[in-house]
Amino acid sequence: MALNLGDVVPDFTADTTEGKISFHEWLGNDWGVLFSHPKNFTPVCTTELGAVAKLKPGFERRGVKVIGLSVDQLSNHGQWIDDIRDATGATLNFPLIADHDKNVANLYGMIHPNASDTTTVRSVFVIGPDKKLKLTLTYPASTGRNFDEILRVIDSLQLTSKFSVATPVDWKQGEDVIIVPSVSDEAAKEKFPGGWKTLKPYLRVVPQPKVGESV
Repeated sequence: MALNLGDVVPDFTADTTEGKISFHEWLGNDWGVLFSHPKNFTPVCTTELGAVAKLKPGFERRGVKVIGLSVDQLSNHGQWIDDIRDATGATLNFPLIADHDKNVANLYGMIHPNASDTTTVRSVFVIGPDKKLKLTLTYPASTGRNFDEILRVIDSLQLTSKFSVATPVDWKQGEDVIIVPSVSDEAAKEKFPGGWKTLKPYLRVVPQPKVGESV
C-alpha cells in the first residue's frame, strides 16, 4: 500500500513491549513517529533504538510519541532490549511493535521486495494529531537514520501547523523562517506585526515565532 502525504494513516492493533495497542487510540491527540527495523538482533537497529531512547525527552517536549516496529516475535524483544542496553547504555523507554505476521509492515508499505521480501526497510512516518501523514522517509537496511534530522523536521512541521511559516534550506531551531505564499501581505501584518524582510514578492523572511506565542 502506498501512503501519500496528507493521507489518514491506517489504524491497527498490535502487540508491543508495553502491551497491546490500538494505534490511533494510542496516538490520541499527539504527534507520532512510527519507524521500522528490518529485524531483531541487527547491528544498525540496535544503535538506532538506543539513540531514540536517549532522545525521548526531546520528542516529549514536542508532544511527540515514538514507537518502533520489528518483524519478529514479542518473545524475542526482551533479549534484544537487554542487548540494546548493553551496547548503547540506553534502556528502551517506548513501545516496540512485534509485527511477526507483517500486518503493519504491509499496511504501511514497509517491505520493498527488490530490497528484501522478508524484512522491512528503514521507514519513518511522522503523523500529525489529525492522524494524517506529514512526512515519510525510507532508508536502506544498511544505513542508520539521523534522528536529530527527524526532530528538526518535526520542529518545521509544527511551526507550519501553528504559524503558517515554512523553513528554508538547512534551517535550524531559532533561525529565520519564511511566510508561506498562501498568506497575503495583509494577513501577514496581523500574524507578524513586527514586520518581515521581503527578498522577493514570494520570499518573505521573518524571525521564527517562539513557542507559546499566538498567531
